[in-house]
Amino acid sequence: MIRTRFAPSPTGYLHIGGARTALFSWAYARKHAGKFILRIEDTDMERSTDASVQAILEGMRWLGLDWDEGPFHQMHRLDRYREVAEQLIGEGKAYHCYCSKEDLDAMREAQRSRGEKPRYDGRWRPENARSLGLTPPPGAKPIVRFRNPLEGEVTFHDLVKGAITVANAELDDLVILRADGVPTYNFGVVVDDLDMRITHVIRGDDHVNNTPRQVNIFRALGAELPHFAHAPMILGADGERLSKRHGAVSVMQYADDGFLPEAMLNYLARLGWSHGDAELFAKETFIDWFDLAHISRSPAQFNPEKLRWLNQQYLKSADDGRLAHAVAPLIERDGGTLAGGPPLERVVALLKERTETLAQLADEAMTFYGNREPSAGLLGEYITPEVKPALAELATRLGGLGDWSADAINAEVQVVAKARGMKMPRLAVPLRVLVFGVTQTPALSAVLALAGRERVIGRLKRYAG
Repeated sequence: MIRTRFAPSPTGYLHIGGARTALFSWAYARKHAGKFILRIEDTDMERSTDASVQAILEGMRWLGLDWDEGPFHQMHRLDRYREVAEQLIGEGKAYHCYCSKEDLDAMREAQRSRGEKPRYDGRWRPENARSLGLTPPPGAKPIVRFRNPLEGEVTFHDLVKGAITVANAELDDLVILRADGVPTYNFGVVVDDLDMRITHVIRGDDHVNNTPRQVNIFRALGAELPHFAHAPMILGADGERLSKRHGAVSVMQYADDGFLPEAMLNYLARLGWSHGDAELFAKETFIDWFDLAHISRSPAQFNPEKLRWLNQQYLKSADDGRLAHAVAPLIERDGGTLAGGPPLERVVALLKERTETLAQLADEAMTFYGNREPSAGLLGEYITPEVKPALAELATRLGGLGDWSADAINAEVQVVAKARGMKMPRLAVPLRVLVFGVTQTPALSAVLALAGRERVIGRLKRYAG
């Protein structure tokens, strides 16, 4: 059975890159009827927080990325890491090292002065320690280092990038267990992936350089390698690594800004993966289509405008009741009053075609629920002596309407404009100003019908009667 995992470090929120990794791993498991495991890599004790864990879980739930097992926490598995480290020591594949920070700093400085690459020199390998006459300092707690092969190469096949080979001479003896018994990243990952029977490791290609070290640890443990697939980095529009200035904020910030989870999921899917020219597709379709062969080797580019366009497409097709439920609290938060106004579902149905986010939709809806009065500037510019009589006549004609519908209202506006020799904009814009306090709305007759007889006639009589 295929088993994938998402293993975030809880040192912040769920960001765009992490969400894309989670999506790819989740989709691959779902496509193959496998299992998706959530693991919290919380060994960075200085930066890991419970708040970050909750932020990550909240982001995944919002996106609909459900997990089958977990969340597992590395800090709950310390005994297991110590057990595996002792196994490697017993087999001569790892050893205790007593280098202090000062020792390492001096070692690297000497190497730099000789023009060498700074790296651990293996002095505490048992054979080297004996030849150098090294003995453990009294009371010192050792770290554990992995005995990396000195010769040969480490090769693995990446399902995105192809074969990757690194000379073992480029890799020094990695610390796998700190003096306090907490594992380092590369060691904890291997033990966890083995214990959780992970078959496919799908992650960002910033981890490619870690993989040769992990491969050597897998092999030292006599384990079969999982399949690796490294997705491309995500860059901003300027070609630089994605950062907050490009919009790389928490996925929940996008939720707060009025994006729909299905639009975000669709957008994340297209960051480094494609299925022909398809742009819009449901989550179920993505699962059916998703494969590792079509993950790009080239960096993906984050485009906020494209995300907004996608969100707009999903808003247009979204259920009006669902949208009304989502924007109601936003309207009330901004001081709007829903009671006594037109049915919110009808307002949403009228406005959603022209908005990109729920926040914009709520703002547009304030036209009906915010009771905006026309400003003195708008009154002075549009409610001219020429226009006032036409508006007064329109108030009379609309007051006598038995059928308060968009078609009936439109017919009366047309009659007044024709009788007064006015082009429609000369009458329509002042009418919008009086009733809604703005110069632009969707189709005039439709918004007047929704606003209701009382509001329309009342505003006309107050300002033009």
